[in-house]
This record gives sequence, structure tokens and C-alpha cells, in this order.
Amino acid sequence: MAVPERKPLPFVANFAAGAIAGVSEILTFYPLDVVKTRMQLETGKSKAGLVGTFQNIIREEGVGRLYRGLVPPLMLEAPKRATKFAANDFWGKIYLNLTGQKKMTQELAILTGSSAGATESFVVVPFELVKIKLQDKHSTFAGPMDVVRTIIRKEGLLGFYVGMESTFWRHLWWNAGYFGCIFKVREMLPKPESNKARLLNDLGAGTVGGFVGTAINTPFDVVKSRIQGATKVPGVVPKYNWTYPALVTIAREEGFGALYKGFTPKVMRLAPGGGVLLLVVEFTLNIFRKALGPPYV
Repeated sequence: MAVPERKPLPFVANFAAGAIAGVSEILTFYPLDVVKTRMQLETGKSKAGLVGTFQNIIREEGVGRLYRGLVPPLMLEAPKRATKFAANDFWGKIYLNLTGQKKMTQELAILTGSSAGATESFVVVPFELVKIKLQDKHSTFAGPMDVVRTIIRKEGLLGFYVGMESTFWRHLWWNAGYFGCIFKVREMLPKPESNKARLLNDLGAGTVGGFVGTAINTPFDVVKSRIQGATKVPGVVPKYNWTYPALVTIAREEGFGALYKGFTPKVMRLAPGGGVLLLVVEFTLNIFRKALGPPYV
């Protein structure tokens, strides 16, 4: 007797699983994001490094500064990660239908991830802008609402989309690497015989995906931080304006290594963070499958 094919979970289940995973990841790894941003905003030759930047922040500004700007990403993580995984599921179905494929392939996984990242970027950029403004060492803002009021007063609502183009490329490349690697690593690992083994496979695949995604997108993240961290001067063209020209400018003036400023804290967050994301998502989706019963199980 043929085993009935498992039905895909509804959109709301993927959205909720992504939201829960995102909050779990940000609460665990946020201080590394603060350190990463500080390192990326530093122009010229990097002086402090990962440990030195950590020590400087704690010594000069206190431990609490490591959680400066937490509110915007915490508010963002639920819709951001929910959008990531729900969009990945949505685009995966679209591309399978368009190509007539029955199962996901490596190429489709990369294309699907890219599309999910592009979709996610539109949700992310206003929150990222507020976060960068608060994480900057020279920030004088009292808090998130102070940043919001200042942006609206000086630039209007469109001011929240400063860095949209660089955010688009950052998320497109990270998600392409992340979801593309998850597909490949899962394919290479032994077929899991239990739920525990499957979740361990997800943790491993997500960690590898997080590392590769970070290695690919860090230069774009450096540019995004520079664009969003800059103070606009009327009548003056910003030094960092568009992504690809900015990549060339930074490499020419500071060396190629400058494009990977903040890579260590970023990869320390997003490699295991990518594993945690996938693990929590799959764990949560399993709960939904059991709750909904056949044909979702």
C-alpha cells in the first residue's frame, strides 16, 4: 500500500516557526552583532580586533552597551525570520511549479534562497537603520524612538529606507549561501533514523549554511553599515552611496581585508546562529505537524 505524500504545512505555520526561531537566535547572540557593527564602522586599518573591541566597549561604556539597540532587532526578528522561512517556502513552491520539478535541486535551493533574501530585505531595512544608529560608538540618541523622530524630522518616511539597495544585496547573497548549503549538506549527511538525528542534521546543515552565507555576504554588510551609519550633509554626495562602487572604494583605500571587517564576530554569531535558526524552525514545524495530524505528519 502506497504511503500518502505528506502535505506541506500552511503559510502561517512557517511564519510562526521563523518568528520563534528568530527571537531565540537574537537573544543568544546579540552582543556579537554590536561588536561586528563597531568594527565595520571603523575606517582605516583595524586597531582593536574582536577581543579588543569587546574590552573597549565594556571598559569605556559598560556591559549594558553590548545590548544597545536591542529593541529594534528584537522587534524585527519575529517578522524578519518569519518572512525569511515563509518566503523560502513560498518561492520554493513557485519555482517547483514553474520548472516542473518534483523535488528541490541545488540550483533551485540557491534561487529560492536568493528570492527569500530579496523579499526579507524590504521588511528589514528600517529596523536595521535604527539599530546601526544606536550601535555607533558616537551615537547620541536617547533610544530607538529618538532615532525614529530624528529621521522623520530630517528626511521624512523615506529616510527609513536609506541603505535599501545595500540591504537587498546583503540579504540576497546570505540567503543564497545559507539555503543552498542547507540543501547540499542535508544531501551529504546520513539519512536520519530518528527525530533526534534529524534535528542534529538540521543543526549541522544550518551551521555550515550560516558560515558560507556569512563568508559571501560580509563585504555587502560592511558597505551597508557604512551607508546607514553616515550622517547626511546637505549638498554633499555621500562617500558610500551605492553598493558595488562602495566595495571598490573600500578595497582601494583600505585594502581587500577591510571588506571583511567584523567577520569574526559575525561568523561567530551567524554560523551557530544559522544552526539554531534551522533547528528551532524544524522543531517548531514538527509540533505543528503533530498538532494538525494527517496528512501533515
